[in-house]
Amino acid sequence: MNDNKIVICDLDHKDVRPETEIFGKAGYSFDWLHCKTQQEVIETCQNAVVLLNQYVKMDKTIFEAIPTLKCIVRYGVGYDNININDANQYGVQACNIPDYGTREVADQALALMMALVRKVVLSNKLIREGIWDYQKGIPIYRLSECTVGVCGVGRIGTEFAKRVNALGCKVIAYDIEYQKSGRAFPDFIEFVSLDELIKQSDIISIHCPLTPDTYHLFGEKELKAMKKSAYIINAARGGIIDEDALLVALQNKEIAGAGLDVVEHEPLAVDNQLLEFENFIISPHTAWYAEQSAVELKVKAAQEAVRFVSGETLHYPVNKLI
Repeated sequence: MNDNKIVICDLDHKDVRPETEIFGKAGYSFDWLHCKTQQEVIETCQNAVVLLNQYVKMDKTIFEAIPTLKCIVRYGVGYDNININDANQYGVQACNIPDYGTREVADQALALMMALVRKVVLSNKLIREGIWDYQKGIPIYRLSECTVGVCGVGRIGTEFAKRVNALGCKVIAYDIEYQKSGRAFPDFIEFVSLDELIKQSDIISIHCPLTPDTYHLFGEKELKAMKKSAYIINAARGGIIDEDALLVALQNKEIAGAGLDVVEHEPLAVDNQLLEFENFIISPHTAWYAEQSAVELKVKAAQEAVRFVSGETLHYPVNKLI
C-alpha cells in the first residue's frame, strides 16, 4: 500500500528521471512499481488517484478494487489495454500520448517498405552465404511508379504519406473520418474505399488504431484481393492483420511480402511459421523508439498526470466523462 496519489504501476523503462523531475517540480511524490498482473496492481496501488500504465489490463477488476483511482495515463499511443466502457462506468479518465513518436513510426514503416521493395534483407542474407547475384532478388519494381495505400491518415499516417509522396509515389488512402467536419488531409492524397485501396495498391501501410472494427481488418478475403506483386506493412497495432491468413497468403504467393513491427501476441514465437519466409520481415515493436521520442513519451505522460491531479485541462483525454 502507498500514500502517493501518483503511481507508475508498470513500466519497463530503465529509469524514470524525466518523470521524477516533472513530479518534483509540481510538488508531487510518486511510486514506481513493476506490477505484472492486475492482482499486483490491486495489492500495491491502493489509495492511488492516477496510475501511469504500460501493459497491465485496466478494467472493472482494477476500478472496483481501487475506488480512489480516477485517471489512467497510458505510456503510448494505443490504449487497447484499457476498457473504455468500464472506465466510463466507474468514472475513470483514460489518457494516452498520441503524438510522441509520430515521425519515428512513419520512418519505421518507410524502412520496412524500402527493405521489402528493394530486397535489402534478402540480399544481405545471400551475400553472407557467399551468393553475390542480383538476379536472386528480382523482380524489383521502380518505387516512384508504385501506388502506396495508406490505411488510416491520422498523425502517423499523414507523416508516412508525406514521405512516400516525396519519393514520387502515388498516394491513395482510406480513412473512416475522411468526410468528418474539421478534419484536414494533405491535398496530394486521393481517398478511396477500402476495397479500392486493397485492389489498387502496390504497397499498403497500416496506420489505424486497433478497435473492434479494425480487428483482423486484413484477413483472408482482403489479402487475396491484393495484387500478387503487392506488399503489406503494419507499424500500427498487432491484430489488425490476421496472421493466420497472412501465413496462407505467403505460402500461396498471393502477395509479394509483408513487413511488421507489431503482432497480435508479442513477442512472436521463434517457431512461428511466418519466420520461415524470406519475404517476411519483422522488428520488435520498436517503431516508436528513438532516444528523443522515449524521453518525450515520459515527459508527456508525467505532465498529463500532473495536469489531472492539479485540476488543469488535460491534453490527451481518450474518453469524455459526463
